[in-house]
Amino acid sequence: MALVRADGLRDFVAALYRAAGLPTTDALLVADSLVKADLWGHSSHGVMRAPWYLDRIRTGVMKARTQAEYLVDGGAIAVLHGHDGVGQVIAKQAMDSAIERAKKHGVGIVSVRESNHHGALGYFTRMAAAAGCIGMLVANGSPAMAPWGGRKKVVGNNPWSIAAPAGRHAPMMLDIANTSVARGKIFLARQKGQPIPDSWALDKEGRRTTDPMAALEGVIQPMGEHKGYAISAMMDVLAGALSGSGMLTEVAGPYQAERRSRSGHFVMALNIAAFGLLPVFEDRIERMIAELKAAPRAEGVDEIFYPGEMEARAEARHLAQGIDLPENTVLDLRQAATHWGVAFPEELVA
Repeated sequence: MALVRADGLRDFVAALYRAAGLPTTDALLVADSLVKADLWGHSSHGVMRAPWYLDRIRTGVMKARTQAEYLVDGGAIAVLHGHDGVGQVIAKQAMDSAIERAKKHGVGIVSVRESNHHGALGYFTRMAAAAGCIGMLVANGSPAMAPWGGRKKVVGNNPWSIAAPAGRHAPMMLDIANTSVARGKIFLARQKGQPIPDSWALDKEGRRTTDPMAALEGVIQPMGEHKGYAISAMMDVLAGALSGSGMLTEVAGPYQAERRSRSGHFVMALNIAAFGLLPVFEDRIERMIAELKAAPRAEGVDEIFYPGEMEARAEARHLAQGIDLPENTVLDLRQAATHWGVAFPEELVA
C-alpha cells in the first residue's frame, strides 16, 4: 500500500482529465468525486477507476466535452439527454437542476438518458443535503447478477443513494448497490491480490468462489437473495425504462472501453422547507441519530454508527493521515500519466 495526500492526488487526477480533453471545471469535478470516495474509505469507487474512464474517453464511447440537453423541461420534472458525456458532469447538472426545481415546486425530478458511470452516488445526493433537501439518485449498471433462480448475468447492481441534512452531524447518507457487494470491491480485491468471501459471487459454472477473477467472470450474488434481485429490477425501471436509456443487458460497465454506457439515472430532490421548518427536521434527525446510537450493543460491538457516519469519520482521518492506495492502483495511475503525457508527481507517494 502507498500513503497518498488527498489534495495532491486530486490535482494529479484532474491533470490527467485535462490532458484527455475535459474542460478544467469538469476535470476538477471528476477528480474530486473519485478522491472523495477514497477519503470515505470506498476505494472501489475511487481513483482506481480513473484509468477506466480515461480509456473510455480514448476510444470515444464517452465524450470529453459534455453537451447534455433537456428533452423535457416541465417545471418540477425534466428529462436530460447526456449524449454520452462524462457521468459526473451529467449527474451534477441533473442534481443541481433537481435542487433548483425543488426550491420552486417542493420536489424536483430529473430523468437522465444516455449518460455514463459517475462514481459514488453519495457525492451527488450530499449536494442536495447541503442545500437543505433530501436527495435521491438511482443509476443502472451493466449486468452483474442473474435474475433470482437464473445463472446468466442480466440485471445490473443498479446502485442508489439517499442523503439528508442531519443538523450538527454529518449528513445521514445511504449509498448501496443491490448485489451482496459492489463489483468495484471485487476489482479492488484483485488489485490487492486478496481472496474474497465465498458469499460474494459464483463462478461461471455457478459455484461459490473466493477468486476475484473467477467472480468477475461469473455472477455476483444479490443482497438478501430474491429481495436484492427485485429491488435492482425496480431501480432499472426508474433509471433505465423511465429515462429511455439502456436497460438490463443494454448497459455497459465503466471498464468496458469499447462499448457505450447507455446508463440512465433517476435524480430527485425534496425541499424540506416545503414540508415544514428545516430546523425542526434537523432536530428530528438529531434525535433519530441519538436513539440509534444509544441502542444496546451486541457482543463485541464498541459503537453503533448512523448511516453516513463512518464515511464522515474516514474522511477526517484520511485528510489528516493520507489515503492508502494499493500499489497496483499507483502503477495504473503511473501508466495513465505516461499515456496522456502528464508528469507523475513523485512527492505524492510517501
